[in-house]
Amino acid sequence: MTSIVDIDEETTEEPATRPRRPYATLAAALVLALAGCGLFALHDTARGGPVSSNRALLDTDATTKAIGDVSDALARVFTYGPDDTANAERAAADTLTGRAAADYKRLFSVVKQQAPQQRLALRTRVVRAGLVSLTGHTAHLVVFLDQTATRAGQPAGTPAPAQLAVTAELHDGQWRISVLKSL
Repeated sequence: MTSIVDIDEETTEEPATRPRRPYATLAAALVLALAGCGLFALHDTARGGPVSSNRALLDTDATTKAIGDVSDALARVFTYGPDDTANAERAAADTLTGRAAADYKRLFSVVKQQAPQQRLALRTRVVRAGLVSLTGHTAHLVVFLDQTATRAGQPAGTPAPAQLAVTAELHDGQWRISVLKSL
């Protein structure tokens, strides 16, 4: 019996130093990490870094205006009928600038010739647009479109999805598209 008592006494004794619990160390590390992130964000904001200069995160009116102008422009520029490509061209002249305008002119010259011959119409609808960044007079957006092509005498086509990365510049209170990239 003495051996049983000796074992019980050994197991009930507390060690001189208690081991730390792992979750206490993890909690302390998490608190330090969050504090570091908070200090970094404050430092970034104070020095005018990318977080504070991206108005897309803070200015809902400017964000709404940029998305609205770009969405309207894309719908007008990429919608035409076989006998009416002039409206799309006028919309492009009003809403495109720089590289986007040059690329559009080059590609649309082919459309202008083929649309009447093939009795081709294209209808474009913006499904969703999101502003990635808005700094100064430049906006970067991602835009999702549905485009439906039809030929005269044939049933309406099925909408085909398209995705664009768009860069727009603010000119006289109006957002004009300067770069279009297919995604």
